[in-house]
Amino acid sequence: MLLGSGELGKELVIALKRLGQYVIAVDSYNDAPAQQVADERVIINMLDGDALDLIVAQHQPDLIVPEIEAIRTERFYNYEQQGITVVPSAKAANFTMNRKAIRDLAAKELGLRTARYEYANSLEELKAATKTTGIPCVVKPLMSSSGKGQSVIKSEEDIEKAWNYAQAGKRGDFTEVIVESFVDFYAEITLLTVTQKNGPTLFCPPIGHRQERGDYQESWQPAYVKEEDLLEAERMAGAVTKALTGAGIWGVEFFLTKEGVYFSELSPRPHDTGMVTLAGTQNFSEFELHARAILGYPIPEITLERVGASAVVLADKEGTHPIYSGLELAMQQPKSDIRIFGKPTTRPYRRMAVALTYDTIGSDVDAVKEKAIEIAKLIQVGNER
Repeated sequence: MLLGSGELGKELVIALKRLGQYVIAVDSYNDAPAQQVADERVIINMLDGDALDLIVAQHQPDLIVPEIEAIRTERFYNYEQQGITVVPSAKAANFTMNRKAIRDLAAKELGLRTARYEYANSLEELKAATKTTGIPCVVKPLMSSSGKGQSVIKSEEDIEKAWNYAQAGKRGDFTEVIVESFVDFYAEITLLTVTQKNGPTLFCPPIGHRQERGDYQESWQPAYVKEEDLLEAERMAGAVTKALTGAGIWGVEFFLTKEGVYFSELSPRPHDTGMVTLAGTQNFSEFELHARAILGYPIPEITLERVGASAVVLADKEGTHPIYSGLELAMQQPKSDIRIFGKPTTRPYRRMAVALTYDTIGSDVDAVKEKAIEIAKLIQVGNER
């Protein structure tokens, strides 16, 4: 049972179906991307714990696979007691759906290097927190996704706007926010980490990415990382995933600075920046890795096969029945591909498709990335009505 049926879930369902699985795709709206390729679909508000209990009791899944944050994850502990496997574990789902839990685990329990941070549950507390973290600082809801509700405070005049934006963008009923001191980083990376039921923890080649509005715009693989920084990132990723327990793929994000590596965030599922693996950069995509890991199938190794990049195609207005133009021109470009997600509605900045490009190992990663950006620009998203 897949809880959340977006574009990442869609690719996961395809990978699971190729391994002979029966998939029930759940989301809050009908015809979500993963529902279009699953065996069954269910539409509920996953923040309604009673509704969640009802469908779990009705379908009795062997595995529950969360794909989004807005779920009553505290119910997962009870499902595990019933003998249902929660991916990667109830503990991991609960900790990582809440930035407070995962940050305290990383910084306080495991001693990983993170940005200095405070919590605030009101505008006044946010004002006080900025005195500790300093300005500029970053404000994020404890529960949100795709950068929603995240902003940078650059002056005291921004504090109230940041509070209001966080409340508008939060998921669930958590009003509390995390306030992070600004890290002077020169790059951000995602280290896809695979934990196995029977086998060692594996790491994918690092993925570089660029964000706007807290949401990724381009990603590329491999990203250049100094050997000592990569080893430290692998150590950190191994420590935090071991503490959270369970098998599956994890998107572990880091800041690279002159002082070394800073742990940033973690997702216990395929990561949006990992869509670059759909360009064949690895012997297994992140979705195929997740499917194998959660089913307990062996993963002998993860190897880099190509240089690749991804660039998102965004909508610019609200509407229904999306229409895509420019596809023929985009598809004329060699060593490239397009994936349309199949979302039934649009809104400003909503991710609707991704352009993928690749080249041989040793090719100029920046050139491959720029090619992906240019192809994405060729595609326009309109609406029938």
